[in-house]
Amino acid sequence: MIVIGASDGGDIVGDPEDDYEYRPLRLDANMSRATAAVMLAVGAEFTGWELARVLRFPDGTRRVWLRRRRTVGALPALSL
Repeated sequence: MIVIGASDGGDIVGDPEDDYEYRPLRLDANMSRATAAVMLAVGAEFTGWELARVLRFPDGTRRVWLRRRRTVGALPALSL
């Protein structure tokens, strides 16, 4: 089981002055390290997030922070 964000399912946090935006995740204790690694790698491949930090707690849960570079703005639409 993965919990994204603090409580509402998708908080992106970070200092507006920082070059990165962060997304906190919590991984359940029964998720193996290999499963978590594959899941994070697939997510990073398609969404641009990279692993910033991992904390493992005595009960086996993991707190993970993903980061990606902030974008300046939306790309302009294709005009024909």
